[in-house]
Amino acid sequence: MLVEIGDKIISTDLFSEEFVCDLSKCKGACCVKGNGGAPLRQKEVQLISRDLEKIKPYMSDKGIQTVDEEGVYYLDEEDAPATTLVNKKECSFVYFDENKTAKCSIEHAFKEGDIEFNKPESCHLYPIRTKDFSEFTAINYEIWDICTPACKLGSSLKVPVYKFLKEPIIRVFGPSFYEELTKVDSELKKNK
Repeated sequence: MLVEIGDKIISTDLFSEEFVCDLSKCKGACCVKGNGGAPLRQKEVQLISRDLEKIKPYMSDKGIQTVDEEGVYYLDEEDAPATTLVNKKECSFVYFDENKTAKCSIEHAFKEGDIEFNKPESCHLYPIRTKDFSEFTAINYEIWDICTPACKLGSSLKVPVYKFLKEPIIRVFGPSFYEELTKVDSELKKNK
């Protein structure tokens, strides 16, 4: 089922499915697996390029080598920018912590106060995926087997996808949009 808020078409899976990232179990697999890099907006390409030297201290040697040789992005099959990949596997901006968990060097630089923007919106919103069309933006929940631990944890804690992603939803779409999501959630619960 779908709901409409302004120029956004939203899958009701955001309200019915439950999700809380469980990095201790998945080890950040979404940053390592998949068939491409993280989708980037053009403004993000510019920000990453501008602040690359401030991000590099948090990157792996292989990641630095990849961006030095291939750049911070490539154009995917839809001619949209995506982060470059190390050996067609992990994102160039991934580093691994002491527990071998994939982490984001862009986010690390942001949290340290070195840069003014957080990791790419597509990463921050995951498992929500967005697609812009001329008349509207589609907002969907992406199911991926590597996120089974997150679904189990979300279910045990009773946290819907949209509530888990409150911060990135507000970052990308604004607080009034998030408030509308909470109203839709209440309506859907009433109508069950």
